[in-house]
Amino acid sequence: MEEIKRVEIKAAKQLRALMAQYFLEMDEAVKTKSKKIAWCSSVGPAELAQSFGFLLYYPENHAAMLGANRTASDYIPVANAHGYSPEICSYLTSDIGAYLKGETPLTKAYGIQKIPKPDVLLYNTNQCREVYDWMSYYAREFKVPILGVNTPRTQREVREDVVKAAAAQLEEMVPALEEVAGRPFDIDEFRQSLAISLECSQLWEAVLDTALARPCPITFFDACVHMGPAVVMRGRKEPNDYYRILLAELKERVDQGIAAVPGERHRFYWEGMPIWGKLRSLSELFSRLKSCVMVSTYCNSWVFSDFDPKDPFQSMARAYCSIFIGQDDTFKEDYIADKVERFGLDGILYHDAKCCPNNTNNRYGMANRLRERLGIPYLVINGDLNDLRCFSEEQTVTNGEAFVEQIEELQ
Repeated sequence: MEEIKRVEIKAAKQLRALMAQYFLEMDEAVKTKSKKIAWCSSVGPAELAQSFGFLLYYPENHAAMLGANRTASDYIPVANAHGYSPEICSYLTSDIGAYLKGETPLTKAYGIQKIPKPDVLLYNTNQCREVYDWMSYYAREFKVPILGVNTPRTQREVREDVVKAAAAQLEEMVPALEEVAGRPFDIDEFRQSLAISLECSQLWEAVLDTALARPCPITFFDACVHMGPAVVMRGRKEPNDYYRILLAELKERVDQGIAAVPGERHRFYWEGMPIWGKLRSLSELFSRLKSCVMVSTYCNSWVFSDFDPKDPFQSMARAYCSIFIGQDDTFKEDYIADKVERFGLDGILYHDAKCCPNNTNNRYGMANRLRERLGIPYLVINGDLNDLRCFSEEQTVTNGEAFVEQIEELQ
């Protein structure tokens, strides 16, 4: 088998240091009781909590770590035995299972013995109902307040009444957050947090847009790792400093013609969630096939262009009501079509995630409709976010090779 010699992204060293800082700072705060901890769903009211001085912990990030280090299958059955169905989100079941066993990947990675105990739990159902059920489990377990925004999904467009309702729910959180934080709300700090988060979004989008270059300097699989600071630290200055470093390196790679996939011949879109435990093997598969998987809806999910510090509640509500996962198929098809045309893509890879119907978009005819509209083929990869029992390496390799052969015959 041909050996793929990739030029590694040098900024990964700073990324590892930044993520270590994030977790160790939180662990120290828990031990010294110097700061309060808010748990938050990944597209939840982070900037609002940030303005109160909370340190933010994301169960979805913890679950992705369980998937990436391939221990999720040790914990999913534990949650199943506790009454959580094997058909629901494997992020939820692996995370709750790990909690029930008293284990965390933070121990091996950073020497942290326990996940941080929350002082408050925050959610937004813009993704799915599971984030509410997930947080509700921990609210009962830790006996702490749970606050959230209940956002309608599958919208034909972002309606003003929905934005106003979401904004009102955000404002209704303020008194409870004041009580937990032990300090009054400061709208100027909220505006500042939102401004910093907006800059993070802009920098992260600029990072992703370097994929416009031929050859492409970064893959989807790289972006799944480098998006970490935008997910867990947005609203703070450290991610912005990091993305300036990463962006400068990627621009340098573009100028020097350094390819993320040496000998790049094909350019693909990844639709759906990552298969965390198979990022490396999938990256190596498509690299061997000279195919760069380079654009995705997933990594673009942390671009919040609607943030406006002048109107923080309304703009935050609008941004979080506008995320891809919450829209209807017409919006999603237009979005994907725009990306395919803008980045000059040759095919679409749909991840049919067993436990994630909310972020699986090939089940209701979309794949065929886009094939007819765009004139490019697609491949469905069966798998799951965390449960590797749903993924076949051999089948995926065989199908991936056949897909690339099909594309080469069309070109």
